[in-house]
Amino acid sequence: MNPFTYARAATVADALRMGAQPGAKYLGGGTNLVDLLRETLERPAALVDVTQLSNAIEERPDGSLLIGAAATNTALAEHQAVRSRFPLLSRAIVAGASAQIRNMATVGGNMLQRTRCSYFYDEDGARCNKRSPGQGCDAIDGFNRMHAVLGASEACVATHPSDMCVALAALDAVIHLQGANGARTLPFNDLHRLPEDRPELDTVLEAGELITAIEVPALAFSARSNYRKVRDRSSYAFALVSVAAAIDIEDGIVRDVRVALGGVAHKPWRAWRLEAALRGRQAGEALFHAAADVELADARPLRDNAFKIGLARNTVAAVLSSLSANPGAQP
Repeated sequence: MNPFTYARAATVADALRMGAQPGAKYLGGGTNLVDLLRETLERPAALVDVTQLSNAIEERPDGSLLIGAAATNTALAEHQAVRSRFPLLSRAIVAGASAQIRNMATVGGNMLQRTRCSYFYDEDGARCNKRSPGQGCDAIDGFNRMHAVLGASEACVATHPSDMCVALAALDAVIHLQGANGARTLPFNDLHRLPEDRPELDTVLEAGELITAIEVPALAFSARSNYRKVRDRSSYAFALVSVAAAIDIEDGIVRDVRVALGGVAHKPWRAWRLEAALRGRQAGEALFHAAADVELADARPLRDNAFKIGLARNTVAAVLSSLSANPGAQP
């Protein structure tokens, strides 16, 4: 048994004061952290409940959104501005979990959930550098069908589990933070780390730093977007591959595009090279496949997951083809 204290923060200042104590963890909906507590993979000395902080979803005059970190996934997915102007985000959230989990899970907590690698959870029988640095990674030579093909290292091949985060990566979201050194903002795509030789570090957050809000900037063509998740079953399951995409086409030419991939890396994978290969070119399935090949050129499959490369390629092409088939209509 791991004893810990519990306190509910009424303000950001309260949260930071309590979160500064050694071994403290911030608690949102608890849909991941409570699992980790049960499995003794997290052993906090204190839990600081931040669910009473801002849950507002603010529509700004410039078309951007400012989302309080305590907003639930359900509230965000059902918000009219999200559904109409950022449908890829709404669809990613709905694809991510059951209604009961979405009702509890917070936006801030979703961004910080940990990998669902089975070796990470098998504390008694498996070596895992993410759980115990220096132990080794049994997934590399084990059953690795769900694991990374991009950005992995010899220390870790786990994948990031969030669907919502894939959409936020595509949308150039910005995180608002408060910590001991004051307030700062961080591009969402810089939040999560690749494993390299420190897979136990999931993010670049400083000790005691608190996510207070997430900003989704206005994007003129974000209404023309979609999120597609490929999984083993249609009910609640983690992605084998997922694609978040938005595309702007005029006279058959790709003027601009946003694409991010899920299920393929240790972090939500922004497809920068794929986007560059599409801009200014004649839209079409052949181009979409070729651009996906550019992004996946450095993929390094393991024994059981080579299929992910072809699956990612085909899913990218299918999503972009569907979005470009009738650029003037909602998908």
